[in-house]
Amino acid sequence: MTARGDTVSAELAAGRTAALAAIAEVADGWGADWRPDEAASDGSTGGSGVGGSADPGSGRLVLPRVAGLHRGILVGRIQLYPGSAGEAEPDPVRAAASRTRVVFEVEAVQDHVHLAAVVILALAAFGALLTVVWPFFPSLLPVAPFGALLALGGWFLVVSRLQNSGPEEFFHLVEETLAEDSTGAGPADARPTDTGPTETEPAAGEPA
Repeated sequence: MTARGDTVSAELAAGRTAALAAIAEVADGWGADWRPDEAASDGSTGGSGVGGSADPGSGRLVLPRVAGLHRGILVGRIQLYPGSAGEAEPDPVRAAASRTRVVFEVEAVQDHVHLAAVVILALAAFGALLTVVWPFFPSLLPVAPFGALLALGGWFLVVSRLQNSGPEEFFHLVEETLAEDSTGAGPADARPTDTGPTETEPAAGEPA
């Protein structure tokens, strides 16, 4: 589970402008609060950093997260850096324009346990115990079906719905958004078109 001081990074197959737009789009659907810095929102580089690299875009992200029975928010900063060159693009200059490395550094964590789910699980555990021990205590036979219902209810209401949604899943959605945008923006002439039947010239000696 992500804690204060942790960093989560992802490599995006897009330039900084497209990456910022995808982050804003996913944050809006997620219910997160994304506030890009002025230098990142207006597209300026702001000078050179260490080693002559461009100053990365940045912003503050308040991200609601779910981790099993835990609920809370993560507060931190997102930094955008030029991506590394891959096998498909060995030129580092062109790679910097076509790939972006995103780093999320957690500055604060607010976390709490979902009490309603804990209560349901406690009742389910009690029901499961009744289901198991009634053969040793025949007097519990009348309530054994009720215990089985409690156990099944805890499974379907809580255990089967447990999920994790944090920075990793957030960046995964950003990658999917960029992939959908790049697929939908493909050239129209790349798709096969139906030109209809074509007429062929008759061979020599055949009537027209």
